[in-house]
Amino acid sequence: MGRAFEFRKERKFKRWAKMAVQFTRLGKEIVMAVKAGGGDVNTNSRLRTAVQNAKAVNMPKDRVEAAIKRASSRDEKDYEELVYEGYAPYGVAVLVETATDNTNRTVANVRSYFTKYGGSLGKTGSLDFIFTRKSVFTFEPGDRDLEELELELIDAGLEEIFVEADENGNDIAVIHTAFEDFGKMQKGLEELGIEVKSAKLERIAQSFHEVTEEQVTDIMKLIDRLEEDDDVQAVYHNMAE
Repeated sequence: MGRAFEFRKERKFKRWAKMAVQFTRLGKEIVMAVKAGGGDVNTNSRLRTAVQNAKAVNMPKDRVEAAIKRASSRDEKDYEELVYEGYAPYGVAVLVETATDNTNRTVANVRSYFTKYGGSLGKTGSLDFIFTRKSVFTFEPGDRDLEELELELIDAGLEEIFVEADENGNDIAVIHTAFEDFGKMQKGLEELGIEVKSAKLERIAQSFHEVTEEQVTDIMKLIDRLEEDDDVQAVYHNMAE
């Protein structure tokens, strides 16, 4: 079978591992959504969004339903959402979103990763000047006229709309709105009958830090380790691509 087989097998294992991490994070988001607003997707917009995002990454329906059922139980633990900010080696800003049932464990782990890989953890709010929080929606554009859609969504808080290629090379339309306009845009898209592929609150870098190819390797060691942690929901950085 040889090296080609080994390469394909390794790539498949990495994809499975990535999917497992995604499912764990989405499961937590579903639990937090149910705890905050109940288990009915028709009346809980946060849960509706979480289920939507789970569907977008092909999370099995039975796992989604199990997470909702589990979250409805009083015995299910609550998660606290915390954000950590710091710098990777060579001055790259890194922001880490977490959801945890043990804050002491989480802060100890995050601090140890920064220290081990040559970075430093900073104070909350220290990266506010680098990252801004945006509402980001994606959907398949099909033959829809995006210029006409842009006019229809202005009142819903549209800031920009553009098309890019997804990981499979297919066209995907992306919408950016202000953080506080998430619900308004979600409602606007629903009223237009647009099936949203994903809807998220993301941290978007406003300035970027140039690094060399050799430095990227060191920086990615920290980012990869953070992303492997079960308590971490998302990692953002301002490394120029």
